[in-house]
Amino acid sequence: MEDLQELIGVFTRTQNYDAMQKLFEELFTQREKYDFALRWRLMKELHNGKTQREIASDLGISLCKITRGSKILKTPGSQINTILKEHDYGQEN
Repeated sequence: MEDLQELIGVFTRTQNYDAMQKLFEELFTQREKYDFALRWRLMKELHNGKTQREIASDLGISLCKITRGSKILKTPGSQINTILKEHDYGQEN
């Protein structure tokens, strides 16, 4: 998918926070941005050891979506898992 590769390139070259935020505003609907943020939150909560049932109850999402996230975090070489470990996203201090 050539368009997807091109879009990934645009994201990697956009290094300014304000420019990236504007790009997201122009490119994605409110619902799409909400879905991205929700997916990120469930990944952080899984990473922090919260159970799938707790996440489903707290966020009002299906166990199927959460199970997909769990499988991603268990996959060797997962980029999301690497990011979460490196930056301690969602960790309570």
